[in-house]
Amino acid sequence: MAKGNGHDKKGLRLYRSYNFRDKDPVIDRIRTIVQDEGLKYKDIERLSSVKAQTLTNWFEGETKRPQYATIAAVTSALGYKTDFVKAKEINYEREIAKARREIEAAQEKVGR
Repeated sequence: MAKGNGHDKKGLRLYRSYNFRDKDPVIDRIRTIVQDEGLKYKDIERLSSVKAQTLTNWFEGETKRPQYATIAAVTSALGYKTDFVKAKEINYEREIAKARREIEAAQEKVGR
């Protein structure tokens, strides 16, 4: 259950869902941050040098996959990190073999 402050019972950050089909979820995350911080797109432009129109295209327009450099500029300007943190250990040999089998099965299914 969500608390009124945008966090769940464990204190984890909740992000609003906007149900945009085929849009990168990072757009929703940044939109939530912008709303929570109470900033206008023009404010973010001043802080990050990313045009307000770019943000409009992300949040209200047709942009589905924003460029990473632009995301990094906005999140950094807002005081957030865009870290690549390893969440779990992966057995690459097992996963590659599994992927190979799935690809072969899919190719057989389509008659290759």
